[in-house]
Amino acid sequence: MFCGSELAGQRAAVVMSLVQSAKLNGLEPWAYLRDVLARLPTHLNSRIDDLLPHRWQPLQIPD
Repeated sequence: MFCGSELAGQRAAVVMSLVQSAKLNGLEPWAYLRDVLARLPTHLNSRIDDLLPHRWQPLQIPD
């Protein structure tokens, strides 16, 4: 009703769910979303579950 369209409301609900799931898993939501959005263009579709908050691991950058 307040999101502009039904599709916009669905998208907002997905983002809000990810943010809350990140919080429930002890993650900082902004860091989680920033990392996931940066990885998406090159991430394998078959491994998309690895980016869910309960399975996500930050990238290990070598020294």
